[in-house]
Amino acid sequence: MLIRTIETFLRRHDMPATKFGRLAAHDPRFVLDLRMGRLPRPATEARTRAWMKGYEARQAACAKDCPHAAGASEAKEVAHAD
Repeated sequence: MLIRTIETFLRRHDMPATKFGRLAAHDPRFVLDLRMGRLPRPATEARTRAWMKGYEARQAACAKDCPHAAGASEAKEVAHAD
């Protein structure tokens, strides 16, 4: 089931459900609706699974190529706090 895969993804990446919905499906309620029983179309499910794979591939590539990337995101948050 797609929702189980998404829930695992959300825990692994410490990502809020609404952020996932906006990024993966352009719908902040996407995950919430799935939790309530919504069944996505096959094409929507395929796009969502592809988005998750792409996100994880980008994260892995960044971790490999940019070991300081975590520090850079923290610096951005501090810069915006001013």
